[in-house]
Amino acid sequence: MFDRREVTGMKYGNCLIDLHLHLDGSLSPDIIRKISRLQNETCTLNDQELEERLMVSEDCKSLDEYLEKFEFPGYYLQTKETISAAVSLLLEELHEQGLIYAEIRFAPQKHKERGLTQEEVVLAAIEGMKNAPIPASLILCLMRGDDTSSENLETVRLAEKYLHKGVAAIDLAGAEALYKTHLYKTFFDYASSHEIPFTIHAGEADGVESISYALLFGAKRLGHGVRAYESEALMKSIKEQNVTLELCPTSNLNTQIFIDLKEYPLRTFLSFGIPVTINTDNMSVSHTTLQKEYDKLIDIFHLTDEEIKQLLLNSVHASFASPEVKALLENKIKGRID
Repeated sequence: MFDRREVTGMKYGNCLIDLHLHLDGSLSPDIIRKISRLQNETCTLNDQELEERLMVSEDCKSLDEYLEKFEFPGYYLQTKETISAAVSLLLEELHEQGLIYAEIRFAPQKHKERGLTQEEVVLAAIEGMKNAPIPASLILCLMRGDDTSSENLETVRLAEKYLHKGVAAIDLAGAEALYKTHLYKTFFDYASSHEIPFTIHAGEADGVESISYALLFGAKRLGHGVRAYESEALMKSIKEQNVTLELCPTSNLNTQIFIDLKEYPLRTFLSFGIPVTINTDNMSVSHTTLQKEYDKLIDIFHLTDEEIKQLLLNSVHASFASPEVKALLENKIKGRID
């Protein structure tokens, strides 16, 4: 049974920020059991069975296979009570792991199986952030897929309605290789014209073309974006436009973008001057924590204290938090590491 409650003893502990964290992919077995009782469907799986339902195996072959793991936790996120509780309990776990801020993303349209509206889903998630031990924001995901246009437009409009009231931005998630990024331009045109911040999953399952369209749409952050290393011209554009990459190393290994973390292009991006952040993507699916992500990268790439500090500050600067929250986070990191 894995325990995600450890807090790093290294001096960057209690300075961690996760900008790319999916709600349904990050619920621990403990959270699943608690919210299942709220739904009056107590989860009876033992520890091993539960982990098998939540986590990918070591021989996961693709992003599409990886995404299948969202179905099980999603079953327990179909009522106001379970959604609020899941957000609240997740933020408590993140605080215990040494995080000082998090942006939790989810697709409201995926939580309507028991009759909730998208707006009720969003309000339930906002409710779950009340009295949280750390500041947090919500990112509402549009979904790639067939016949998602009307649902996606509703999601964008809800983001507009609840912007600065718990919601901070929108995103585009789903099967990137099957449903190309350029198909979703209309929604990001709307977001830009209505001053709704956004990030876009790009450069994960699909490569240079997907990232190029995300930049064309005006994205200031790329969900993953890791395949930008395939084009020096693209990396130059990313740097010139000051676009931040939301790197999720273990997840990228799980989905076979890289076979070995030693191949990960972190040093390439750092040398190029591209702002990058370190994130978990899906803590349960990938069996990871943000502390573990940093520890792996520090060990493999021999990151200096100054480089670690810059990665942490990149997360502050790229976050969708308010200026006031950003100032608090920056002061906390500098006070801890300087």
